[in-house]
Amino acid sequence: MRSTKLTLLFSVMLLGACQSAITDAERQLPQDELNIMNDADTADIMLNLADPERAVAYFRNAVAQEPERIDLKRGLALSLAKAGKHAEAVLIYESMAEAGLLTNEDRIAMADAYIRNGAWAEGEAQLDAIPPTFETFNRYRLEAIIADYNKEWGKADSFYDIARGLTTTPASTLNNWGFSKQSRGDLENAEKLFRQALRSDPSLFAAKTNLVIVRAMRREYSLPVVPMTDEERAILLYYTAREAVKLGDRDIARGLLEQAIDTHPRYFAAAVDALRALSTNVGL
Repeated sequence: MRSTKLTLLFSVMLLGACQSAITDAERQLPQDELNIMNDADTADIMLNLADPERAVAYFRNAVAQEPERIDLKRGLALSLAKAGKHAEAVLIYESMAEAGLLTNEDRIAMADAYIRNGAWAEGEAQLDAIPPTFETFNRYRLEAIIADYNKEWGKADSFYDIARGLTTTPASTLNNWGFSKQSRGDLENAEKLFRQALRSDPSLFAAKTNLVIVRAMRREYSLPVVPMTDEERAILLYYTAREAVKLGDRDIARGLLEQAIDTHPRYFAAAVDALRALSTNVGL
C-alpha cells in the first residue's frame, strides 16, 4: 500500500513538473512571437468560421496596425473575396504583386478575383504565370472556366476532367462542366454531367435546375427522379414550363404551370403571373 501511495505521489509530482516546464518555456518566448502565434490562430478562425463582413473588419484593422505583415494582407484579400468585394480584393493582391510577394496560391486567388470582376485577360495572365507543375483543384477549375470563356472546348473538357479528379467534392465542377456542354448544344452529355453532379451532392439545386432545363430543351417534360422538396418541385416545373413555351408547346406549359402552383407550399407569384400571361396569349 505504501509503495502504491509513493508511486501516485511521484506521478503527481512528475506531472506538475512537466506542466511547470511547459509554462516556463512559454514564458521564455518573446512577446512578439506569442502575439504572432495568437494572431495566426485568430486569423485562421476569422477566415474559416466568421461572418465575411466581420472577417473583413478584423483584417482591415489588423493591416492598419501592422501594414508590413503580408499574412494580414493576404487574409484581408481572402476575406474581401468571401464577402463578394472582388474589386477591393484585386487591389490588395496588386499591392502584393508590386512588392513581389505573391505565392502561387495568391496568384490563383487573384485570378479568381479578376475573373469574378470581369477581367478575364488579367485572370488568365495570373494563371499563366504559375508553373505547370503546380497542380491544384482551384487552378484547374479556373483554367476550365477561362477555356470556356475563350470557347476552347477541348481545353475546357481537359481542365474540367483534371479538376474533377483533384477534389473530393466535385459536384459544382460537374455542374459547370454540364453547363458548358449545354451551351455548346451537347445536351445529352450535359444531362449526364448534371446527373453526376447530383450523385455527388443531391442537394445542389443549380444542378437540378440545369437538369430539368436541358431535358426540356429535348422535349422531355417529366421531372427526373431526384430528391426534391415540394418547393423545389414547383420551381422545377416552372422552369420546365418556360422551356416548353420557347418550343411552342403552350398547352404543355400551361399544365406544368398549374402543377407548379398546386405543388408550391406557399403562393407562387412567378408561376401565377406566367400562367396569366400564357392564358392571355402574351407569352412568358
